[in-house]
Parts: sequence; structure tokens; C-alpha cells
Amino acid sequence: MAIDPLNSISRPSLFWLITEIGRAITELGVTYSYQKLQKNTPSGDGHPVLILPGFMATKKSTTLLRRHANDLGYTAYDWGLGRNRGKVEYMELLTATVEELHKKHGQKVSLIGWSLGGVFARQIAKERPEFIRQIITLGSPFQDIAQPNNIAWLHTLITGGKTVKDVDHNLLNNLPIPAPVPTTAIYSKEDGIVPWQVCMEMIEDELHQNIQVRGSHIGLGFNSSVLAIIADRLQYSRENWSHFKAKGAIDGLLFYPSLP
Repeated sequence: MAIDPLNSISRPSLFWLITEIGRAITELGVTYSYQKLQKNTPSGDGHPVLILPGFMATKKSTTLLRRHANDLGYTAYDWGLGRNRGKVEYMELLTATVEELHKKHGQKVSLIGWSLGGVFARQIAKERPEFIRQIITLGSPFQDIAQPNNIAWLHTLITGGKTVKDVDHNLLNNLPIPAPVPTTAIYSKEDGIVPWQVCMEMIEDELHQNIQVRGSHIGLGFNSSVLAIIADRLQYSRENWSHFKAKGAIDGLLFYPSLP
């Protein structure tokens, strides 16, 4: 399914921005309550899952995601590069990490990338699709990372005045191109950090799906809807891939279809 072109996109509203932390805390509380009601029996095949944090975040931010993947029966790994300062050089290092994990486990690697981490994940999969089982992105602005957002000022600050547009133009032009592996792009229209429109694949097909959830950008890594989607998606590989479908009354309140 084709998505409308990116026209007249503005940064997320001030309301969504200033309520990010409060909403994230609420989402974390909901998730803990929701998990207590669930009786998840590990069913994973143990394949490696590499989890990449967002811009200026560290492995602490992905602790719950890694625990979740491990509890499901997979083998979760931190990206191993400390704080994500948005360096293009990370991609070469991460590609090497993926190759090492593939060799160690003898299985393809699933990539879960939060925000900028998801942008990196898609690029890695384009470089080494033979090592990648699937990609799951959480609020990752891969369609146009230079669109107005509420975090660009921090990037400019830590890079000494450089903007995202100063990044290699060939790379910027390549970012929207889909990776040739199963990909799930999770986004929220209530995202207070980046425009939700740039966190979606422009075309949905048999391997690429957009899924809308309710929640903040900061809370995507522990949003109960996101965790449920991840639990479902990690079961699949390219050989048996099918689109995610919400199941049950509770899920009906948590998940939304992608744009018409």
C-alpha cells in the first residue's frame, strides 16, 4: 500500500513534546501491570536479537527490550557502542557486530532499532541482508531525517554547529529506500520528538508493514503495544512472513492500522 508523499510536514506539537516524560512514565506503569496479567511461555528459537538505542541514549534505555526478548526465548544483545551520538561510523562497526553474531549463532540476526537506532538498522540490513532475519523500527525517522523535529538542536549542539543536512547527501538520499528484508515500522501519531509521517515505509508490501500504536516517543521501548508486536514478529522469518494482525479486544484498543 502506498503512503502519501511527505508534504508540509511540521515538527510535533509543543503539547506532545512537553508531555513526553509524563506519558512515558504512565506507559511504563501500564506495561508492568499488563505483563503481570500475561503468562508468557518462552517460545523463541534462540536466534540473536541486536537492539540499538536512540540518539544520545545508552544500553540502559533498552534494558527492558533486551529482557523482553530474552524472556521470549531469544538471545538479546546490546549494540555495544555506548551512548548513541549519531556517528555515521557506527554503521561499519555494527555491520561487523552482525557478522560476528551470525557466525556465533549460525542464525540470522533480528534488529530492533529505537529512533535513530532504527535508521542505522535499516542501513545495516541493506549492506548485509544475507545476515538479517528482520528489522523492527520504533519511531525511526528514516523517510527524511532532516525534517523539522524537536531533537535537532541537540544534534547541532554536540556536533559543533553541524546539522543533519551536513551528513553525506548520498547517505541521506539512500535512507528512505527499503531494506530487502522483512521490516516492521512502528510509529505513533502522538510522538513528541519526531514527525510520525517520516517513521513509515512509503510503500507497504508483502515484506514491509507500518503499524501505528498509541504512546510517546520516549516510551516506545517499554510500551505494552510495542512489546506485544515484538513478541509476535520475532517468531517469523522471511520464509513464513505475514503481516501483523491485532488479536483480541485488548489489542483492538492498542493497535491502529496504517494510513489508508
